[in-house]
Amino acid sequence: MSIPKSYQKTDLELFDELTGEKRTAEAAFAELYRRHASRVFAYCHRIMGSYEQAQDAFQETFIKFFKSAQAGRQMTNVAAYLLRIARNTCLNTMRAAPQQMQQSAQIIKEFHGASVPYSLENKELLQLISMALELLPENYREAFVLREYDGLSYSEIAEIVDTSPTNVKMRVFRAKQRIRGILAPYLKDLSNT
Repeated sequence: MSIPKSYQKTDLELFDELTGEKRTAEAAFAELYRRHASRVFAYCHRIMGSYEQAQDAFQETFIKFFKSAQAGRQMTNVAAYLLRIARNTCLNTMRAAPQQMQQSAQIIKEFHGASVPYSLENKELLQLISMALELLPENYREAFVLREYDGLSYSEIAEIVDTSPTNVKMRVFRAKQRIRGILAPYLKDLSNT
């Protein structure tokens, strides 16, 4: 069985094909979507906290991505560009409707899946972590999620959020400090039992 030609192409080659004839553009878009959809959706879901809002942001991200290719944009890093679009889409949505962002406990539950058995203490800890994430300033939460959940390097995060890698390191460090501070009383109680 031979490997389809679109699988053999780089992201940048596929992005360039988005401006080609309809059939070529659709095949290139489908392959880019296949390669990056799960990561983009996971990011949107962690940031938005709601499955429905994440779906909306995710779909809008790929629409904007496709339109940007049609506009002749030059591309150097497709994955980072998609995450930047997702970030801006999520942030704009959150600013427009902050009262709807109270569901971050659901993020951890859905992300880790129901198939993994958790003890009551682990479920409580996951809820506390989720609430701790919710309490973080937006820029700390975003840097933490991109680093710890998506596994991006500081340089990749800096490119997405348009700041320096040093600033990203500081945001992740401060996010971890705040999460530890929030969780410290619970962890102390846990170690005493």
